[in-house]
Amino acid sequence: MAYYYLVSQLPNIPVTETKSALPMTAKQFLEVCSRFVTEKENAVLQELSLVPQKILKKTGSVFLDTWYQKERNLRYALAQIRAQKMKKEAYTLPEGCTADIIAAARTAVGMDSPLSAEQFLFEYRLRLLDDLRPIDAFSIDAVYAYGLKLMLIERMRKFEVENGQISYHKIYDDILINDMETK
Repeated sequence: MAYYYLVSQLPNIPVTETKSALPMTAKQFLEVCSRFVTEKENAVLQELSLVPQKILKKTGSVFLDTWYQKERNLRYALAQIRAQKMKKEAYTLPEGCTADIIAAARTAVGMDSPLSAEQFLFEYRLRLLDDLRPIDAFSIDAVYAYGLKLMLIERMRKFEVENGQISYHKIYDDILINDMETK
């Protein structure tokens, strides 16, 4: 089924511009989509997430199943590399964890700044989405890809240096106070 009328109503999402408001929120996206998709596709859209389930289940979309598998593998690779860095027991990587996923995880974990690592992973995920994006721009998979991209951008825009520093100092001060109280 072609989704020309739906896709043509979805505004272009600026990836790099961070100061202006997005032309659409994920909630608005779901609302627009609900008018054009089947009940089954709407259920899949409602479950759309940046965090894959630990045990993957089929969504009915090869595109989404592949995205979730790659995202899950990336998260396991990040966990394994972080654990190894702290000399803790490491997770076993799932089947299908490719060299590019491991390299991306190593690069992110090796960065000095958590914000830089998040920016790197954001760009990696956008490239991955572009690589997986269906050729047919008017398919339901293209709609799913748009939703994931929108969610990624919304998430990345929540990272602000000033708020992060304030939060870091508050957490750090709380740790110091708790440490002094226990002595």
